[in-house]
Amino acid sequence: MHAVLAKQAQSTQPDIDSHAMARVIVFYVLTCLFYYGNGVVTPPKLKLNDGRDIPGIALGTWLGNNTKGRVEPSSNEVELAVTWAVEAGYRHIDTAYAYKIEDQVGRGLKKKMADGVAREDLFITTKLWNDHHAREEVVPALRESLGKLMLDYVDLYLIHWPCGQFDNQTYDYTDYLETWRGMIDAKNLGLAKSIGLSNFNQEMMDRIAANGLEKPAVLQVELNLNLQQPELLAYCREHNIVVMGYTPFGSIFYSKAKEDAPPPRVDDPELVAIAKKYGKTVPQVVLRYLVELGIIPIPKSLTKSRIEQNIDIFDFKLTEEEKSLLKTFDKKYRTIPQHKWLDHPYYPFEKKQ
Repeated sequence: MHAVLAKQAQSTQPDIDSHAMARVIVFYVLTCLFYYGNGVVTPPKLKLNDGRDIPGIALGTWLGNNTKGRVEPSSNEVELAVTWAVEAGYRHIDTAYAYKIEDQVGRGLKKKMADGVAREDLFITTKLWNDHHAREEVVPALRESLGKLMLDYVDLYLIHWPCGQFDNQTYDYTDYLETWRGMIDAKNLGLAKSIGLSNFNQEMMDRIAANGLEKPAVLQVELNLNLQQPELLAYCREHNIVVMGYTPFGSIFYSKAKEDAPPPRVDDPELVAIAKKYGKTVPQVVLRYLVELGIIPIPKSLTKSRIEQNIDIFDFKLTEEEKSLLKTFDKKYRTIPQHKWLDHPYYPFEKKQ
């Protein structure tokens, strides 16, 4: 941004209206101050259908999987990531009971609140796991999460998956309508300010509405260049449901891409050219594209510099031509298809293996 200002100032010609140039410079200066005052980015907010505001980007805290299953924390890496994120301007932290790191998120938040960050300025999302789908188990599950987070309430509570499954790996066939009623109970108790869904499809949301139940405020699903889900996004816009996108980088990193993952990768020449144009990285361009689709991206990182880079995406805008190019990468490819639940009656995705 500062380089742009300097370049514009150096290129001023005598025939340019000096007042117009001054207005341009003032605009950029004010933009810098708004987004980068004191070195901290202030992301925009979206309005939920229950009247509350939600920050336009969130720090993801899922550590992912490897060949042995879920990656376990080795130290206090998530706690550090949360503190760095809040310092960089993130006010939305996304976590889940299943990630087994809610305690680290809680410690990171506690540190920053002790430093003067107000609880009401933070937006914390967590999720109900598959083994607590019975209506009467929802509130106790949330109370357990709140204990680990060291919070009196969460700002957003999501049903993580529509597929119920007990600890012994047998299926729980509880109707997700009953689970949703438990979520409404949690909201009515003030334990969750807003409630929503994760990994539900359009038909499932239609069924919730058809049964006269409260509309979800948020839907969280996988969204990246390879899986852009335009029909689902259109549905959510029509019904005023805010969309959060997990796994926003999809397969752009070679280290994360499966053998069958379609392009692009982080060194794709066209993406590199766009990034160079704006003085950004390719991951920043990808996040910006999701933001312009109306999505709240949830980038995860345990590296301080990358956490700071991931939020630094609100000072540029992609052209229609650039967005058209990025749209071509949509191949309906799921990074996380969860085929292990393929025969569950509430499996939410396309049933192709």
